[in-house]
Amino acid sequence: MGHLNYDDAKKAVFRGLWLLAAVTLVEVFFSLLGKGHVIGGVKEIGWVAYPIGLILIGLSLYKAYFIIYEFMHMRYEAKSLAMTVLLPTILLVWAIIAFFQEGDAWKGRREQIKEKNEESAEPGTTTPQEGFIPTDVYVPEWKG
Repeated sequence: MGHLNYDDAKKAVFRGLWLLAAVTLVEVFFSLLGKGHVIGGVKEIGWVAYPIGLILIGLSLYKAYFIIYEFMHMRYEAKSLAMTVLLPTILLVWAIIAFFQEGDAWKGRREQIKEKNEESAEPGTTTPQEGFIPTDVYVPEWKG
């Protein structure tokens, strides 16, 4: 925007703001649609959540791209500088996805532990222990 005069730069900024506002309104519409507030009964249809989620992700990525390249002036910088901003952003997104997957795995393990803790052992179903070695393990006799 260094080559634009004040009025043209001001128009470009407001054009960008209106574009971001429109994309945000579309995101809000799809969010409300996915929750069943726009059309009743949509929430019960399970597969609808996936396309709506993909649409929301795409719109959010577009907004992030537009903000970085227009308002942070990356459009006018050297490509190597733009890549130094883009690569850590991609790694951050990858880390967030990895942390969500790891958290889900921990949640599953915690649920298994809760289920095991809720199980009760009925008296008489367990064998009394005769030490630390199970009875089905071969122990050679010591002749000393």
